[in-house]
Amino acid sequence: PLALAAKGGWSAVTEHYSTTQMLWGTIPGSIGESSKPLVIIGALMLVGLGIASWRIMLSMVIGCAVMGIIFNAWDVTIFMNVPWYYHFYLGSFFFAMAFMATDPVTAASTNRGKWIYGFLIGAIGLIIRVINPAYPEGWMLAILLLNVFAPLIDHYVIEANIKSTATA
Repeated sequence: PLALAAKGGWSAVTEHYSTTQMLWGTIPGSIGESSKPLVIIGALMLVGLGIASWRIMLSMVIGCAVMGIIFNAWDVTIFMNVPWYYHFYLGSFFFAMAFMATDPVTAASTNRGKWIYGFLIGAIGLIIRVINPAYPEGWMLAILLLNVFAPLIDHYVIEANIKSTATA
C-alpha cells in the first residue's frame, strides 16, 4: 500500500485494498504491524501496566496528524494527497508508536520532554515517508533520531523548570 500511495496517491491504494482490509491487516506487510486494532489493544495493555507512556503515544499521533494536515494543504507530491487520517492505516505507524517509541530507556524522561519527543517522531516520521519515496516507512528512522536527542530534550526541559522556579 505504501508503494501504491507513493506512485499513484490514495486512489491507487483504494483500487487494490479497502480501508477495512488495511485496518484489520489482510494486506501485505510485516508481521505484527498489520492488524491495527490488535496493536492498539497491545498499546492499551502497555499503558495500563505502566510500562509505556501514553504521553509519547498521544503526542506521536498529534505530530503525525498535524504534519499530515500540512501536507494535505500543501499538496505538492502525489503522496501528499493521501488524507492525513489514512496515514495511520498505511504501514507500521501504530506498531512504532506502541512498541518502539515508548522504550523507557531511550525515550525522554520528563513529562514535557515526552510530549516533545513523541510529537517530533510523528512529524519527522511522516516527513520521511512523504518526501522520500525510496524510504516509505520513516518511523524507525525518526525514532532513532529522536532517541539521540532525548537527553538533550530532557536537559532543556529541566533547565527551563529550574529557571522558572528561580525567577518565581
